[in-house]
Amino acid sequence: MKIKPLADRVVVERIEEEETKKGGIILPDTAKEKPIKGKVIAVGPGRLDDKGNRIPMEVKKGDVVLFGKYAGQEIKIDNKEYLIMREDEILAIIVEKEE
Repeated sequence: MKIKPLADRVVVERIEEEETKKGGIILPDTAKEKPIKGKVIAVGPGRLDDKGNRIPMEVKKGDVVLFGKYAGQEIKIDNKEYLIMREDEILAIIVEKEE
């Protein structure tokens, strides 16, 4: 199934951080915090300004982004969980260092 977000909405798939165990304590899944990093799966065309002009999106498909802990709306497609959020809920794009 394909999904196409509307206006300035973005579909993000969470990226799970690698689990590190310190002191042999293993936390149950219910006690773990949800990751705030994800990969952009789909992007809407952008919102319209007051004059009806389309404002292009700053994020694009494939970007790795940081977002707020409670950002977006969780959805499930083909047994995979995604978030749909507005572009302004995205805090930053993670850029790999250039060498």
